[in-house]
Amino acid sequence: MLAIFFQHKNFMIGILALLFASIICQIVMGVIYHRLIWETEHMSTTTNKSLQQLKLKFSGYSKINEKVANVPVFVDKFISHVKIGAIPLSMLKHLSGQLMLLSVLVAGIGACLGIIHNENFFSIVPFYVVSFLGLYCYFAVSSLIDIPGKINILRINLVDYLENHLANRLEQTELDMQMISPRGQDTPDTHQTAAGTEIQNNSAAPSPVPESDGQNKPNDPEAAYASEGTDIPGVSDAELKELEMLLQEIAATFTIS
Repeated sequence: MLAIFFQHKNFMIGILALLFASIICQIVMGVIYHRLIWETEHMSTTTNKSLQQLKLKFSGYSKINEKVANVPVFVDKFISHVKIGAIPLSMLKHLSGQLMLLSVLVAGIGACLGIIHNENFFSIVPFYVVSFLGLYCYFAVSSLIDIPGKINILRINLVDYLENHLANRLEQTELDMQMISPRGQDTPDTHQTAAGTEIQNNSAAPSPVPESDGQNKPNDPEAAYASEGTDIPGVSDAELKELEMLLQEIAATFTIS
């Protein structure tokens, strides 16, 4: 039986290699998307560089534009740029389908060459058997991995985190900064500036003129010095009385003359 399958050894090896490559591409994509889904469920503590860059980019856009207008489109752009090495996963998905079709094409070419060379039915049947089994394995693996379903789950998780968690945190942070900023204006530099301004204003302002208990001073110097409410710092009451008597003597001298 195996001898019949490997009667066209080169064609069979090519067909099987292409089928396995297409199935491996599907498995690789499923593993990567499954890992991303697990990381999105722990976004606050994720160590995935792509998701960290996504959070930083979203935060930057939110600070520049105050709010990202269409978060689902933002997430779709991120998912379309997910890569394995230098190859985007979207390209890997198309490559998987093309490898599967190429295996079917090689099987058809082998069957046509067998018919041209007048080979019997049992020599041609292995090409059809391998093609049908390969297609069955490919679609079975694709349905089990469910790439579109994983992409949809990843998209829902990212949109939920960005809209309901990260956006609210950014808004709360901005509100906290606005509440803190008026209090934070009284910094030491501000106090120094205010003190310097007060000193300049005090130096520029005229010195107040002392008032004598709310009443105008009399023109008569004797009455002024005779008032008991006059307080001269550094002069005792005895000295004030002596000064008063001296002024009276001087006044009497001028009156006699």
